[in-house]
Amino acid sequence: MSFDNAIAFLGPKGTYCNEAALRFAARLGIVEPELIECTSFDEVFDCVDEGVARFGVVGKENSLEGPVTATLDNFAFRTDAVILAEEVIDVDHCLVAHPTATLETIERVASHPQGLAQCRRFLRTSLPDTPTLAVSSTAESARMAAGDPTVAGISNRLAAEVHGAQILVPSIQDNPENQTAFALVGRMADENLLTGTRYKTSLALFLRADKPGALQMILSEFTYAGINLTMLQSRPTKKQLGDYMFFVELGGSIHDIDVQTALECLRLKLREVKVLGSYPIE
Repeated sequence: MSFDNAIAFLGPKGTYCNEAALRFAARLGIVEPELIECTSFDEVFDCVDEGVARFGVVGKENSLEGPVTATLDNFAFRTDAVILAEEVIDVDHCLVAHPTATLETIERVASHPQGLAQCRRFLRTSLPDTPTLAVSSTAESARMAAGDPTVAGISNRLAAEVHGAQILVPSIQDNPENQTAFALVGRMADENLLTGTRYKTSLALFLRADKPGALQMILSEFTYAGINLTMLQSRPTKKQLGDYMFFVELGGSIHDIDVQTALECLRLKLREVKVLGSYPIE
C-alpha cells in the first residue's frame, strides 16, 4: 500500500463518506487511491495520527442535523490532525433493489435509521404498508437489497453501483436541500496541498474560566475585526459539569490580517486557541 495515496474513511464501501473520499482523491490528483475502510470516525483519526494513512475523511456537518459531534470531539481532545479541505455532498437517497425487483415485490425496506427518517414521506405514500428495518448503514441496505428481491434499500447511487443493485426510484428524500460537509484531514505539513479562492478557518476555543460575558468577549473580537462566523457550537470539556469550550468557523484564512488580529487578541484572553484548519472551500 502506498502511504501517499492512502485515504481512511468511514465504511463500508458505498457510503457518502466513501463518495467524499473519491472526490478528495480527484482533487488531490490521486488516480488510484488506497481506500481504508474504518468502523468509526475515531478510527479514521487514528489511521492519520498513527501514520497508517496520509489522509482521512470524516463527516463535519449536516444541513439538517448540525455539526458531527464525534468529529468535533476528536479535533478538540484526541488528534493533532488538521482540516485540509472541505467537500459538500448532496444527500440524494434512492430506493435501490435487486435487478429483477419491482415496487410490487418489495416486502421490507431497510436502511440506516437516518435514511429511513429522511424518506418518511415517500415511504408513507409509495410503500405505506411495508415494514422497515434499521441497519448499520445505507450502504449495507444496498448490499442486502442486491441479494434479495423482496428487500429494498435506501442508499446513494454509489452504494447501488458497488453492490450491483438497481435504482428503483431516484431522489426519494423528503428535503431536497439536505447536504453533508465532509472534511479531508491530514498533517499540518500538508496544509497548503490544496489551494482555492475562498477559505474557511475552524477553531477550538478554550476558556480560562467560565464566567459571565465569556461568549460575548469571544464574539466581540470577531465583530471588531469584521469577520463573519459561519458556525458556533459549544461542547463540554469532559472535565466537569458546566465546563464548556467553543467551536467556531469563520470566513477567511489565517493568513488574512483581520483573522490574525482577532486570533492574537483571543490568545491573550483564552486558555487555548487551537486552529483546526484553514482550508479552501472554492
